[in-house]
Amino acid sequence: MATLTSEELDRYARHLVLDGFGLRGQKRLKESSVLIIGAGGLGSPASLYLAAAGVGKLGLVDGDAVDVSNLQRQIAHSSADVGRPKVESAADKLRALNPFAEVVEHGQMAAADNILELVRGYDVVLDGTDTFAAKYLINDACVLAGLPYVHAGILRYQGQVLSYVPGKGPCLRCVFPTPPAPGDVPTCREAGVIGAMAGVVGSMQAMEAIKLLADVGEPLVGRMFVYDALKGDARTVKLPPAREDCAVCGSSPSITELRDIEQEACAWHI
Repeated sequence: MATLTSEELDRYARHLVLDGFGLRGQKRLKESSVLIIGAGGLGSPASLYLAAAGVGKLGLVDGDAVDVSNLQRQIAHSSADVGRPKVESAADKLRALNPFAEVVEHGQMAAADNILELVRGYDVVLDGTDTFAAKYLINDACVLAGLPYVHAGILRYQGQVLSYVPGKGPCLRCVFPTPPAPGDVPTCREAGVIGAMAGVVGSMQAMEAIKLLADVGEPLVGRMFVYDALKGDARTVKLPPAREDCAVCGSSPSITELRDIEQEACAWHI
C-alpha cells in the first residue's frame, strides 16, 4: 500500500483522525484515480475537493475555453483565465492546491469514438457534463467498461446526485431509459442556475467518489439525492432495482457499442 510523506501526514491530518477513515482511507485515496468529464460548474468544485483530499491521479476532460459567463459558478477559473482552455486553467489550480496530485489534461470533448480510451485506467468517473447526450454516453461507456461513476445534474435552484457501481444498482438508463426529445427541456441560457448550486452538487460528487475510493460509508447506489435550495429541502429517493430489460446493463442489452446521440437541448445548466 502507498506510503505518505511527513508533509502529506500534516496535510491530511484531519482525515487521519476520522473514525472509519484514518491512514488506511488516505492511502487508498493516494493509490486511486478519478476522471472528471467536464471542467465547468460541477467539475470545478469536485476536482478541487478531490485534489485537496489527496486523490493520487485526476484526469480532466473538456474541449471548451473559459468564457466570462462561466465565472459565476465555475470556480476553478478566474477572470484572468478567460479564453484559456478549461483543462489548462483547472489543472493549474489543482496543481497549486496539491502538488502531490497528478493531473492529466484531456483537452477534448468526450465522444463515442474516444470515451472508452479516456476512461481506461481510472477507478471512478465523474459526470460534470451539461447535455443529456453526454450523460447517457458516460453512463453507457462506464457500464460497458465496468467502471463506477457519479452522475449529477443541476437546473435553476435544484440538483441531483446518484452513483452507479457495476452489479450493485441501477444505471442511469434503468431509471430513465431514454433521453428526452430535443425541446422538451429548457436550454442552458433559458433556464439559468444559481452558482452556489454547482458548488453544493459538485461537492456531493466529490464526497461520493471519496466514499467509493476509500470504501467508507454508503454511496448513493440505488438511491438519488435530490436538493431544492429555495425550499431548503434535501431528500434521498430510493430507486427501483436494476432493470432486467435495461438497454445497456440488462441481461440481453441492445447497446453493445457506443454511439453519439444527436441532441442539442441541455439536460442541466452547469
